[in-house]
Amino acid sequence: MTDIQDPARSPLSGATLARQIVRPGGLWGEVSVVARTGSTNADLVAEARDGAPEGAVLVAEEQTAGRGRMGRSWLSPPRAALTFSVLLRPADVPAARRGWLPLLAGVAVATAIRQVSALGATLKWPNDVLLRSGKLAGILAEQSGDAVVVGIGVNVSTARHELPAPAASSLPATSLRLEGSPSLDRELLLGRMLDEIEHWYLGWRGTDLAGDAAASGLRAAYLRLCSTIGRDVRAERPGRAATGGLATGIDTDGRLIVRTAAGDVAIGAGDVRHVR
Repeated sequence: MTDIQDPARSPLSGATLARQIVRPGGLWGEVSVVARTGSTNADLVAEARDGAPEGAVLVAEEQTAGRGRMGRSWLSPPRAALTFSVLLRPADVPAARRGWLPLLAGVAVATAIRQVSALGATLKWPNDVLLRSGKLAGILAEQSGDAVVVGIGVNVSTARHELPAPAASSLPATSLRLEGSPSLDRELLLGRMLDEIEHWYLGWRGTDLAGDAAASGLRAAYLRLCSTIGRDVRAERPGRAATGGLATGIDTDGRLIVRTAAGDVAIGAGDVRHVR
């Protein structure tokens, strides 16, 4: 059953979530739930331009213009997924190191999924969340001035026929329901994800660390979850020839290091496919 009567698709309550998530001295200051919007990222980017403070969380039960990386769309039936964005202002972090934010979100999302579902979620660089080689979740970070809005979409109760057909170069989509998760509780999952984002963000942004992913433990956590490292990959970047080679690590700015016949190449943005 995949309609409103399915308990997994019960509406979320902004008031209930706020009581669970907003704490004195914590990162999150406001949690809002809307029934429908174009894009939670676009909405929070607009709020950021108007001076909204760090710590806003916007959740949509349905997005009509959700976006993924490289301009792809992210669409899902109402309440079948978790689609939300968070507003961060890492002003004390050097601009180059802010490339770690989508990776940080990936660590938080994969960790929370493992906690709630007991399934072995992994990461494909930079921030696709995978289960059994299918894509479960995607992450998109957008900067506006000193603000960064991070949008997250996770397929929760989506049925097979509700998933989009994969593009030729993309992984097939999957959902927690299809992977046999014992829990499809979106409220629980959202709470765990926000707890994990808060934990990693406050440590990474800390005054003494200023975005140092190694010192904060973020780099080690990412490497433990990343299935890209140690694999042959093909990286496709806008306006450049494709780069093929062995993915060997992540640098201080969150870029993927690919060992090619001509030497190491740092990939900062683009589509990376696992060749084997």
